[in-house]
Amino acid sequence: MPSPQPPSALRSPRLWIGSGLILAVVSTLFALLYVGGNVNPKGNLRDLPVALVNSDRGADTGGKHVNLGDQVVSGIKKNAANNHSIDWQVLSRKEADKRLGQGKVFGALVVPKDFTAAVSGLTSPQQKQAARPTLTVLTNQSAGSIGSSMASQATQKAAHAASAQIGKELLSRANKQGARLAPAAQLMLADPAAVEIADGHPVGSHSAMGLSAFYYALVLVVCGMLGANAISSQVDTALGYVHTDFGPFRQRMPVQHTSRVRTLAIGTVLMLGLSVVMGSLVQVATVGILDMDASHLGLLWVYSVATIAVVGVSALALLAAFGTPGMLLSAIIFVAMAVPSSGATVPLQALPDFFRALGEFEPLRQITGGLRSILYYDAQADAGLARAWVSMGIALAVSVVFGFGVTRLYDRKGLHRIPRPTDTDESADSDESDKAAESAPAPASA
Repeated sequence: MPSPQPPSALRSPRLWIGSGLILAVVSTLFALLYVGGNVNPKGNLRDLPVALVNSDRGADTGGKHVNLGDQVVSGIKKNAANNHSIDWQVLSRKEADKRLGQGKVFGALVVPKDFTAAVSGLTSPQQKQAARPTLTVLTNQSAGSIGSSMASQATQKAAHAASAQIGKELLSRANKQGARLAPAAQLMLADPAAVEIADGHPVGSHSAMGLSAFYYALVLVVCGMLGANAISSQVDTALGYVHTDFGPFRQRMPVQHTSRVRTLAIGTVLMLGLSVVMGSLVQVATVGILDMDASHLGLLWVYSVATIAVVGVSALALLAAFGTPGMLLSAIIFVAMAVPSSGATVPLQALPDFFRALGEFEPLRQITGGLRSILYYDAQADAGLARAWVSMGIALAVSVVFGFGVTRLYDRKGLHRIPRPTDTDESADSDESDKAAESAPAPASA
């Protein structure tokens, strides 16, 4: 008699509901996090640091010493009093160059040394060919191309507004003096300063316009996360806990009953060892084959290996503690929440408060900051490298304590992945003893 066909798995409400809930959570979280962090950068912009440099030495005009550079600075600060999108930082040129070279400001507006003298020369009758003064806007793509662009737009706007304000005063002064100006001269005086754009901290042509550090960091994070998943699967296969399919072939090893702590330790050692291989290959591929601009190659290699190792160990701890849901948690922590809060594309100053808070501890921001320091800022510790090393050290310590602490707790409570033979044998022996006692004849009475 033919055996009845098992019911179709597609008819199981539990399968549909369980899969649907998981996919609904994943799609909603990724949409909210990815798009939510970047949907309105201008509306969320607050306190974007931009340097304001006044190198003007002033000039004597009309019997008194005048410094129009001070007027430009005070005018910009006054106009920004009720607008908190830009944090104008009044600095010396030396300090501004230093902060540009550390990624701590996204741009700068520089008033030149001869600004007042050049402006005064426009209305001087002795000047036959007056030189138009120049205000210089410095960009900083190494701090992030979008942030640099936003700083450049704000700085150019401020420079043109300052030039227009000075032009009004020049025309007013010329009218009071009864000077007859040609139309071309009036147009020049109305907007006397030219605005010049220059690169404040140039990056190489093979630096993805200041984004190579972010892309490199993302590769390291993905390598660590996917490497942990692969190692966890390989360890489980080697210990016989799961089988592996290679096309139509299935591999299943004999079960080796191993504690959860030892299983995690095996995966951790593999992760640490193979991080050397992955970090080396990533650097060879990006620097050696793709010719990415990079300096401090030895430090870059150590940093790459360490990053992959820390991310991988952290992901292994999540897998050991939560099982299959640990993969989803890894994707949310290392990708979904990390990318929009990294400050690599859209600066943190242009993100909603929630993502700014995430950026304080999310790994991708710290990793990207360290890589920016290595790739763009001559590996300066206070340009993000020191913070990155400290953050990775803390993350590694927390992951090790969490992972081994949870697995140790599982082992102590007897929550083994597969019941041990000793447990089943003891219960079987106990059952057989009970049955034997029941079937034995009662002793004869004396």
